[in-house]
Amino acid sequence: MPLTRRSFLAGALAAPALGVLAGCAGTVVQPGDLSRLRMMVPASPGGGWDTTARTLQRVIQSSGVARNVQVFNVEGAGGTIGLGQLARQDDDALLMMMGLVMVGAVDTNDSSTRLTDVTPIAQLIGETELIVVPAESPYDDLASFVEAWKADPRGTPIAGGSAGGTDQILAGLLAQAADIDPREVNYIPYSGGGESLSALLGNQVAAGISGTADYGSQVTAGTLKGLAVSTAERSGQVPDVPTIIESGFDVEVTNWRGLMARPGMSEDARADLIGVVQQAHDTDEWAEALANRGWLDTFQTGDEYGEFLAAEETRVRQVLIEIGLIEE
Repeated sequence: MPLTRRSFLAGALAAPALGVLAGCAGTVVQPGDLSRLRMMVPASPGGGWDTTARTLQRVIQSSGVARNVQVFNVEGAGGTIGLGQLARQDDDALLMMMGLVMVGAVDTNDSSTRLTDVTPIAQLIGETELIVVPAESPYDDLASFVEAWKADPRGTPIAGGSAGGTDQILAGLLAQAADIDPREVNYIPYSGGGESLSALLGNQVAAGISGTADYGSQVTAGTLKGLAVSTAERSGQVPDVPTIIESGFDVEVTNWRGLMARPGMSEDARADLIGVVQQAHDTDEWAEALANRGWLDTFQTGDEYGEFLAAEETRVRQVLIEIGLIEE
């Protein structure tokens, strides 16, 4: 498979609703069960997964899809600690938020639990990645930055999120597209967008990669320069910033997020959970949340989502091998 182009976005493949809550069989919709619906966020509060989960929580409750949803955090190892806990659960009323970062974290953390060990429910949203440089940087576009980067990859530090996550995957793909050895990329992982932002504002790194939620307001304010966004189309958050493809490099990445459930659940119980998420997705409140946060609607459910996950695992693993983070 050629590595000059990667699209981690399967597209907005909206599936039909799988039953009406009042009529579905299974554990989630029985009297009392819906009121105890829980959502695990396998990361610290305040990050992308947490924000997505709590936004979904509010929509489910305010729209009347369910009366009460509890969100709780289980931190550590790129989400794989929470993944391991989910695999040991027998609760059909439990969802786990996850995303592209977890796909890589399973391998980089040598997790004994893999995504194939749990049950795919739905992909929810996608977020655009943004490549930036400090305001004082001499580079005004991606091509000029890449030219300097290619001349001295080790001397051009790039800040981003956790090792093996979406930001580093994007850095590796862009390096490949620019004929730079991905193993030579000087990638500096930070625990979150706030820390990498501080490094950029302090001119401690040459460039940074993160979501538009982390860097977009700084680009708008002029404290950072936006070089490119990672999706096929420009982002409404930073509409003046061109795409990587527009800039001459055939690379596309979307940082998607979705939901998983425990292994071994019945088809009826799975359909009930999908139905809850489908109904929330179809509300005006969810559409408003997507618009306000600049999220892409990448909704897909069930087996279709499972097939997408399997393809992601294969693609991400190959990138991580070529970056040098894992061995074949």
